[in-house]
This record gives sequence, C-alpha cells and structure tokens, in this order.
Amino acid sequence: MEKFLSLSFDQGQTATAARVSESTELSNVLEQMGLIGSRPILVIVGGASQISAADFGRIQSLFVEVLAPIAESLGAYVVDGGTDAGVMQLIGNARQQTKSTFPLIGVAPIGKVILPNQTEVADDAAPLEPHHTHFVLVPGNNWGDESPWIVKVATILAGGAPSVTVLINGGEITFLDAANSVVAGRLVMVIAGSGRTADKLVSALHGEATDERAEKLAASGKLQTIDLEAEVEELTQTIKHLLST
Repeated sequence: MEKFLSLSFDQGQTATAARVSESTELSNVLEQMGLIGSRPILVIVGGASQISAADFGRIQSLFVEVLAPIAESLGAYVVDGGTDAGVMQLIGNARQQTKSTFPLIGVAPIGKVILPNQTEVADDAAPLEPHHTHFVLVPGNNWGDESPWIVKVATILAGGAPSVTVLINGGEITFLDAANSVVAGRLVMVIAGSGRTADKLVSALHGEATDERAEKLAASGKLQTIDLEAEVEELTQTIKHLLST
C-alpha cells in the first residue's frame, strides 16, 4: 500500500489518508497532508458500535448543536477514531449537517478498517466514516491499537495550543482512551448522562465506587464532567472556554 492515498466514498466525498508505521513519522506525514499550524484540538472518544439506540438519539444533538459549531468557530482540528460508527459517525454527520469546514482527522488501525472499494477485510472490520477529511492509518490488527496514536496525533497538531478530550458513552477501549489522554496531560471532559463508561467515570468522580479503572482515572485530577442535559449555551461555553485558554 502506498503511504499516501486519495480516498473516494460512495456519496462523492473525498479524503486524504496516510499510512504510518513509526510515531517518528507523524510530524512529517501530518505536514505533508496539509495539517500545519498550531490550532485548538478537540479529541472525541467514546462509544462506537455498542451505543444503544436510546443513547444514540440523546447524544446526537450534542454534536450538531455544540461540538461541530465549537470546532468551526475556533478553527479547531478534531481528532477521533475515524470509523463509521458511534461518536465518530455522529461528528462526521454533524460536520456535514452544519456545513462546517474544520479538519476532521480519523486515526484507525490499518488491520481493522475497510477502505473504499476494499474487498478482503478482517473479521469485525469497520468502514471509514465518509465525512472525515483526513485519515491516519496506524499499525494494528485490534481495536484499541489506535488509542495511543490518537493522543500523539492530537499533541503534534496542537503544537502547544489548548486541547481537550470529550468522552461520550463508551466501552472498554474508552477507558484506555481516557487513560492515554490523562498520561499526555490532556483534560478529559466526561459527558454525564451519555451512558456506559462515561457514567461510570462520573460516579467515580462523585466518590461512588463503581470500577477500579474509573476510580484511578478520577483520582488523576484530569477529569471534569458536565451533564448532557445542560443547556446548549452552558455546554458550549464550558468546552469552548477550555479550548480558548
């Protein structure tokens, strides 16, 4: 496979993709993809294919009314896992629905994604989300292999600008995503009421014993929380403030 790819999706969307094998390549690869200049970074982690229909419906407006408009107004880079499921699908759809232009960068393991027109795929592989503008395809044959790479890509793109990880819903890998953000010194904003991992972390922040991993993350001092049912203006101002200071 070539290092740089031009991807075309079924509905006419296009994206640039790069395949990397070593983290030392990232800075140069991102620059060659045109992702240059220090900008605020919004990292989105959380539920993928296991988000319930009820949770999916409740969190959809967060992306359209809050996250996409914030990214657009600040000219931020948005970084996520890049596949066409869950929170990644939601931010892709929100970018299209709001007619936004912010760069949306998916970071995914090459052994688990389905490229456009690819015929041979691994078990439980997932297609790329078509409204992303860029993809960084990293080594790995398991979901979760992308987690440390998401953090590295976000840190390089930030270049010292403010960054925040927004955690919504989530499963087992989301604990790893949160832990990697914490190790990198990035604040994790947990959306209370969005379900599963997010709510376990919120319980731990409130001192309620739920999960050992949640308790350890809560003790890091790098987690904050805001309720999904908060007013749009409160959600917007809280997250926007973190990306503006």
